[in-house]
Amino acid sequence: MAMTKTISIDGMDVPFKASAAVPRMYRLKFRRDIYKDFSELQKDVSENDHENSALGIESLEVFENIAYIMAKHADPENVPADPDEWLEQFNTFSI
Repeated sequence: MAMTKTISIDGMDVPFKASAAVPRMYRLKFRRDIYKDFSELQKDVSENDHENSALGIESLEVFENIAYIMAKHADPENVPADPDEWLEQFNTFSI
């Protein structure tokens, strides 16, 4: 069963959906393994302290890509086919 949640990003309510299809969608879109990427992201986050967090560019991109896939999964009609186009609608994308 899929899980859906709406999260506010830059003052906009964005629906996200997580299901067993997400890893496949991620692999088809980005030609990467979501589990490996998420593992690296988790390691990067755990190595930073909460007051001075500074994620690397690769980790930020993985975070954005996962968010994009989950948003596209939740609302395929209204989320653009290009992740950059989707990100353009936000002034900030706070983690």
